[in-house]
Amino acid sequence: MAHPKSRISKMRKRKRRTHKKATAPNVAICKTTGEPHLYHRAYEVEGNLYYKGRVLVQVEEDED
Repeated sequence: MAHPKSRISKMRKRKRRTHKKATAPNVAICKTTGEPHLYHRAYEVEGNLYYKGRVLVQVEEDED
């Protein structure tokens, strides 16, 4: 296995890693339902599953 010639200090290592940060996800507002959701993801509103403002799966209500 390869070994480094000299040890990398904690400060040097942490300086290099400061650029790796998590970004906040982009959130869109649906024009049909007005609900916030992630881009390119299906989202649920009142049991119905929506994608791009269209209903993909609709919940059927039972009448008793």
